[in-house]
Amino acid sequence: MTADVVSDQPHAVTHYLTRAVGGVGIFYREAGPVDAPVVLLLHGFPTSSHMFRNLIPALADRYRVIAPDYPGYGQSEAPDRAKFDYTFDRFGELVDGLLDQLGITRYAMYVMDYGAPVGWRLALKHPERITGLIVQNGNAYDEGLKEFWDPIKAYWSDHSESHRKALHVLVAPETTKFQYTDGVADISRISPDNWIHDQALLDRPGNAEIQMDLFYDYRTNLPLYPAVQAYFRKHKPPTLIVWGKNDTIFPADGAYPYKRDLPDVEFHLLDTGHFALEDKADEMVPLIRAFLKRNLSDVASLRMSA
Repeated sequence: MTADVVSDQPHAVTHYLTRAVGGVGIFYREAGPVDAPVVLLLHGFPTSSHMFRNLIPALADRYRVIAPDYPGYGQSEAPDRAKFDYTFDRFGELVDGLLDQLGITRYAMYVMDYGAPVGWRLALKHPERITGLIVQNGNAYDEGLKEFWDPIKAYWSDHSESHRKALHVLVAPETTKFQYTDGVADISRISPDNWIHDQALLDRPGNAEIQMDLFYDYRTNLPLYPAVQAYFRKHKPPTLIVWGKNDTIFPADGAYPYKRDLPDVEFHLLDTGHFALEDKADEMVPLIRAFLKRNLSDVASLRMSA
């Protein structure tokens, strides 16, 4: 069972919405006052904004929280691969377009897994818009891609059909469950609804091939790392690291390098795996709320004085 966080704040209402962005129906969850400082939640693979279902109400008393699903994930549309490029560049463009439609020009970002390369594209395009970063098992350094990535790198090397087929194990039910349970000390804190929910969406006709396209496109993220690191050094965004240190996919090797470029980073390694919010929300939510309160206070003051 997920460790839900009990708050003395009134329970926030989450709205489930869809907007057409660039010709694609983008689903998103929204909660909190529309004039409050914005926190953008960017999900990982193989899930969706569903991963933030417990975090959203824990933040929405003070913040406007936006959590979109990328195309092919969750409740967003999944256009035909023949007519739509499933790339991280395209995901970044669509999230940026959604924010423009919502009139959002300043926001903190929570980035996790695939959410990191989506978020880094936003930060490189609009560095002045980023008010803070919360990084949870989201990579920006070569050191973070260890043995788990070897079969994916083999696919990058030749784009062969044999290497592509070898990656289908990454969308198999046992792998989806592994992502939630590996590195977790008390599996009874993890709801099995997670992997059942994600697997049902992965099993939709054509979705596995969408995921293969994205595994191949992930290679485009690595050349961005120097620019992302330069962004960290130049703009010094307030940053909180809350990282599951037992993660096989994005191990702690990828967390430590943030300290090189962000010497004032608030750094926490948690005794859990990939989807840290599922069993460590009771530890993470107080850290996140305290971080946002310290670093978005100026934004909140501007809102109140407007």
